[in-house]
Amino acid sequence: MKITEHIRSLALEGRLLADAAQEAGTGAPVPTCPGWQVGDLLRHTAMVHTWAAAFVTEGHTSYVPEAGEPDLDGPELLDRFRAGHRHLVEALERAPQDLECWAFLPAPSPLAFWARRQAHETAIHRVDAESARGGSLSPMASGHAADGVDELLRGLHARPKSRVRTDVPRTLRVRATDTGSVWTVQLSTEPPATVREEDESSVLTPVDCELSAPSQELYLALWNRLPLGVLTVTGDRSLARLWRDSSSVL
Repeated sequence: MKITEHIRSLALEGRLLADAAQEAGTGAPVPTCPGWQVGDLLRHTAMVHTWAAAFVTEGHTSYVPEAGEPDLDGPELLDRFRAGHRHLVEALERAPQDLECWAFLPAPSPLAFWARRQAHETAIHRVDAESARGGSLSPMASGHAADGVDELLRGLHARPKSRVRTDVPRTLRVRATDTGSVWTVQLSTEPPATVREEDESSVLTPVDCELSAPSQELYLALWNRLPLGVLTVTGDRSLARLWRDSSSVL
């Protein structure tokens, strides 16, 4: 996806998050984040947006910790979230293509990294807000969802922080049935090593387990925002349960 597409997704997802949070109320529990209320969700996401925007606008070339969550609730918290979200979107829109700043995943550029990471950060938390509100989830473009699967598998879970490990080597395949995107994940005592498959012959190689679904359901299930039951699981189901139990992003 292009940087401009990620920024458009970020803008939309943030508006949907705020609208769902307002409908639910800041005291509503968030089923997808046990122990959180909507106020906790807004404070967390507002903090992340402010932290990300600072790298883009101030050009920090090394890690700078978050400044802390806003000590607000109710309408004031919603206003603070909306203002911080707008600031992040505008910072990314105005940033130069050759922006130099710190990033924590490989990307074509720091600007590409922050636009992509914040688009998916906000999309997942939008789903959290809508789960608190109740009713149907807003639909997600298949390309955006497939890109989120790619970032999760080849980016976030490629880091040493990933706890998705197996005592003996195993292979997991992940397939988006609507886009045709396929990933092969090698599991071992090391962080998962994922390849996005381009060669049709490689996706026919036997694996220990395959997870397949349309890209939105796949994306949200891999982020543990939907149950594994929305996926088609073939092969060793224990690998699907391993993902569910150990894949929370740290």
